[in-house]
Amino acid sequence: MKITDVEVVELRAPMPKDDWYDGAFVNCLIRLHTDAGITGIAEIDSSPAIMKAIVDPARASLAWPSLKSIVLGQDPTDPVALWDRMYAQSHYYGRRGAAIHAISGIDIAAWDIRGKAEGKTAAALMGMPQRDRVRAYVTTSRLGETDDSVRRRLDTCLETGVRALKVASDPHWGQEVDYACHVLALARAHVGKEIDLMFDAFGCFKSAEAALGVVPVLKENGYLWFEAPIPMDDLDGFAEIAGRGVAITGGDMGLTTRFEYEAMLVRGRADIAQPDATMVGGLSEMLQVAEMARGLGRRIIPHGYKSDILLATNLSFLAQHWDEEWLEYSIADSPLRWDMVHETFPVGPDGKVAVPQGPGLGLTLNDETVRRYREN
Repeated sequence: MKITDVEVVELRAPMPKDDWYDGAFVNCLIRLHTDAGITGIAEIDSSPAIMKAIVDPARASLAWPSLKSIVLGQDPTDPVALWDRMYAQSHYYGRRGAAIHAISGIDIAAWDIRGKAEGKTAAALMGMPQRDRVRAYVTTSRLGETDDSVRRRLDTCLETGVRALKVASDPHWGQEVDYACHVLALARAHVGKEIDLMFDAFGCFKSAEAALGVVPVLKENGYLWFEAPIPMDDLDGFAEIAGRGVAITGGDMGLTTRFEYEAMLVRGRADIAQPDATMVGGLSEMLQVAEMARGLGRRIIPHGYKSDILLATNLSFLAQHWDEEWLEYSIADSPLRWDMVHETFPVGPDGKVAVPQGPGLGLTLNDETVRRYREN
């Protein structure tokens, strides 16, 4: 089997004026075509324009080959070999950053193709499936500025059936530590002790000293982790926050490859790596990060805030992971979140989501959604 084409499709849905994050309303779809008539799909949580420029630029050269030129004619049923080829031949503009994002999409689509060709799930291809349901949590963004708005948003998230919520900060929390502490305590008081809570600061605190201001409240209220407390470049700051009774996590805000995650876990002393499969380097690199983390005695919990394509990708990884971990479950009010594929992944009464059992990622692309929201 040979790769015959790589499509980069930009999708945009109308964005509500009161939404501050457009990632759920913009998507970058990858379709990897083969001469066997099998097409693999993936998505990338990155700029569609930049992804297209890397995959299929208007101009390329021997020094800066497009990813499409690197993979055309190659066998997609060996995703790891394909990953190595892309990584090696894009070294002048790659190694980290956006080029790895683009490699991620092609890699995930290749795993999808291999599963379809062999009639196996992506989970079974990556390892021995350990579970067919994965516990889920919802990220509670856009909490508002009043106690009542915070309570309403938490209730909306719990209506999905999850038994865990991740409280996400607004940017101004970084300058208003007392307010952040108030909301974190309010969330625990409102949901009770039976709901697990996490906190994602989105790097809003600009120093370790500021981030440490919320740690006592997190400990007192039993938060499972403190995510992205400060900007990712400040690894020494991460190390200063670590070891104080609350697990420290990070990585989804820009880190790629096992090499950057190793620095975060070793120098930054983080407890949990949170790579996004569509940015870290795909499923091939997720497996590498997982093994590296396991060797260091750390955990890995995937990031995921796009459509059911990434959700299924993460479910496939988590199904074969050595330990039971958490699935991030976006409830963004966007058709690109819910209508990209025909399959649905509801949260069950047990607070868990079923792992897809079809070949590859187990998905069927919704061509009508692609047609309606396609920009290019």
